[in-house]
Amino acid sequence: MQPLNKQTCEACQANAPKVSDEELAELIKMIPEWRAIVVDNIMQLQREFKFKNFKQAMVFTNQLAELAESEGHHPGILTEWGKVTVTWWSHSIKGLHRNDFIMAAKTDELINQA
Repeated sequence: MQPLNKQTCEACQANAPKVSDEELAELIKMIPEWRAIVVDNIMQLQREFKFKNFKQAMVFTNQLAELAESEGHHPGILTEWGKVTVTWWSHSIKGLHRNDFIMAAKTDELINQA
């Protein structure tokens, strides 16, 4: 199987299946710095990225926005001084889809290029 960061997102409709517990256990191993959280009964992936200052955090935020637009899948992004918190989930299914793991891996790749 191709690494997550080399895969592309597929169109996700409201009837798309959420990842199963078994899939979650396997996929989360591929993005070890991310954690699964539940917000308003919706499972999501979240990770904090640290930066030396606000400007570097904004550069990363803008790069992530470009990536999200190119893939047609958009995260929650909280940009603060020295920190960006990224949260991926599929709004249309109110939970996690394989797309979220793909985008988390691509986010990791983006930070590694910085």
